[in-house]
Amino acid sequence: MRHFLIALVAAIATPAAAAVEVAQPWSRPAVAGATGAGFMTLANRSKAADTLVAIESPGARKVEIHRSQMSGGVASMRRVERLAIPAGRAVTFAPGGYHLMFVGLARPLKTGQTLPATLTFASGARIQVAFQVALGPPEAPGHHH
Repeated sequence: MRHFLIALVAAIATPAAAAVEVAQPWSRPAVAGATGAGFMTLANRSKAADTLVAIESPGARKVEIHRSQMSGGVASMRRVERLAIPAGRAVTFAPGGYHLMFVGLARPLKTGQTLPATLTFASGARIQVAFQVALGPPEAPGHHH
């Protein structure tokens, strides 16, 4: 499934986006008008760094990058304007760390549905992604219970 998602993203991405791959995009269920959260892994396969600078979704009034962290036993969350994706490295968006906030959802996010979004990078690359609505991350290929 992961290879299919990467191939699908690569097929609909702009030519400049070929260096960045999106794996396992998912979002938790949420009610209309509320804020949803998006998770994924961004892998930069090129020898040059790139930066995630904007995210748009027709399913939300706005989309922001946030980072949760613990400090001195206190959890906090802050907005991140831009997120660097180092050359040859990956950045994981997961609960308790980096994540997307889908603010002002236009409709409820129900398990089994998808939420479309477009990721824009400093390089000019734009990648269309479909976040799978689920209670947890999709299983990695070859993983069994």
